[in-house]
Amino acid sequence: MVLPPGLTGFSETFEAPDGELGKERKRVDEEDVERLDSIVKRSRPLHRGDHLFRNGERFRSLYVVKTGSVKTYAPSEEGGEQVLGFHLPGEIIGLDAIEKEQHACSAKVLETSAICEVPFSRFEELSGSIPSLQHQMYRLLSKEIGHDTEMLLLLGKKSAEERLAAFLLSMSKRLRNRGLCPTDFFLSMSRHEIGNYLGLAVETVSRLFTRFQDEGLLKVDRKHVELLDLDALEAIVARDASDNHRQHLT
Repeated sequence: MVLPPGLTGFSETFEAPDGELGKERKRVDEEDVERLDSIVKRSRPLHRGDHLFRNGERFRSLYVVKTGSVKTYAPSEEGGEQVLGFHLPGEIIGLDAIEKEQHACSAKVLETSAICEVPFSRFEELSGSIPSLQHQMYRLLSKEIGHDTEMLLLLGKKSAEERLAAFLLSMSKRLRNRGLCPTDFFLSMSRHEIGNYLGLAVETVSRLFTRFQDEGLLKVDRKHVELLDLDALEAIVARDASDNHRQHLT
């Protein structure tokens, strides 16, 4: 199906990944895509530092990253910020604000980005008449919960190298799912932001990048990263997970 101009990236967000639903997989049909397209707002390109919304603001819309990347964060107890996540092309932002109708975090653009804004009241009306759209919303909410659970498990690990390896593998997987290169990409976030997100000091993050490069796992040039050995990165995560399991048993 050919999507209407500008909708690529948004409608794909509401389509199940290949194989996930097998023969029962359902997509929004062309007529419904046109209805969906009619409620999407497209802003001019946003630049680093621009906000989609701020902590405490009323919830009005969902946002889908078409190109670029966005950081979500909340105030920390020390008066700074706690990074909650990084959002890549095809990913949706704002689901956590649906219940209380208020944003509990802020969303800041990390690089020049194109964002689709979807007024939630209009989206609710459409999803009531398009069953497949409603189903995909449930799927997205489930993925959001799953991602939060994975993050809690990751931060519960003691190993700094496991956290960084898991972060890089997660970035790779998410890019691959969107048809982008999974092994050669730019990290739009700073080392400080990565450390904040992973609960590591910026010095530790920088030292691990250097170590991983020395060991031939990756090549790094400032924000440009090329993953050379995905199996080795996965082994780091698996090894530390196994070590933690053995410690728990003893």
